[in-house]
Amino acid sequence: MDIVNSADGTPIAYRALGDGPAIVIVNGALSTAADATSLAQELVDAGFRAVTYDRRARGASGDSPGSTPEREAEDLAAVIDAVGGVTAVLGHSSGAVLALYAAAHGVPTGALFLSEPPLRFGVDEPADDLAERLQRYVDEGRPDDAIITFQLEGVGLPREMVEAFRASNQFAAILPLAQSTVYDTNLVQASSVPSAEMLSVPGPVTILRGEQTFPILLTAADRLADEMVGAELVIVPESVMHRPDPAATIRVVAERLG
Repeated sequence: MDIVNSADGTPIAYRALGDGPAIVIVNGALSTAADATSLAQELVDAGFRAVTYDRRARGASGDSPGSTPEREAEDLAAVIDAVGGVTAVLGHSSGAVLALYAAAHGVPTGALFLSEPPLRFGVDEPADDLAERLQRYVDEGRPDDAIITFQLEGVGLPREMVEAFRASNQFAAILPLAQSTVYDTNLVQASSVPSAEMLSVPGPVTILRGEQTFPILLTAADRLADEMVGAELVIVPESVMHRPDPAATIRVVAERLG
């Protein structure tokens, strides 16, 4: 992966594959650039240049204590600048929130494709001190508690699902991403009731969701589409339970950028 320094000096690792118009993929919580491999390959096959990156405190990227949503927007801006500008940004989950937040703060994202952004619009919001508690767990060397608490309170997953994941072989692999739960919590809390700037970003906006996904995400996608002037809502049946289907998702992107 290549490295670009963000505005605050934090190194951000990114990878560009293929030729054609560039599209940056922004991943959601507890994921790295590697998790976007299938989406990236579909973009390349469709004639685009696919750009993936590790958000700060993940994978090969660095971190700076006390990072804010503004710093994450600067990270995305640095990646976009490093690849010479982009035609679009495709964000999933909290990555969709970051893409919208960044565009509202002047980052040149081009067209936005927002896949199931977890916005609550002020309804059943997590506790105000969630990020503070998560940071305390990380500082105390308890990354497992940070991740579990984030999944229960920040994401709202059922306890039995979270406990099953904790007992699985996959759980250990995401422990190094515990710090990122603090940043995702702060990002979503700062954006959960979208600002006027977020609702009026320039450029085309396509909001994607599956037919079968978590109720909060159904509500969020539909309401965001209603409140954003000119935004298009696209239901992708192949995407199930907050997992974007690579081929179907990129087909939507290609059709609109054609």
